[in-house]
Amino acid sequence: MARLKSNRPAPSEAQCKSNLKSIGDALYAIGGKWKLRIIVALNAGNKRFNELQRLVDGISAKVLSAELKELEMNGFVRRQVITGFPIVVEYELTEYAATLGGVLDALGDWGSMHRETVKKSMKKKKTVPS
Repeated sequence: MARLKSNRPAPSEAQCKSNLKSIGDALYAIGGKWKLRIIVALNAGNKRFNELQRLVDGISAKVLSAELKELEMNGFVRRQVITGFPIVVEYELTEYAATLGGVLDALGDWGSMHRETVKKSMKKKKTVPS
């Protein structure tokens, strides 16, 4: 059976349980189809709701609203109401969201590598005669 590549020795059962709990907590906070995409979109700067919905392709207004509330609850996003006429609501990342920088970089790198691996695999299948 293959093991994940790591510079660390194999974890003990207690370490494994701890890792599972930690990863579960992380996935609760940032997991799902949309949360990281919203964070990446906001990384380019503050956005209004409709700007976010246009930028995050395929997300409905109802889902975006729910995801923003969860991201705000978990401390990643701040909702800023700018009074005046008209009243403007903008969403911005918090300082805490910056702690995801390494995670997003690693995930982006892995996603690019995975896409290329799948493309190469599909090309091989097309060129192999049946």
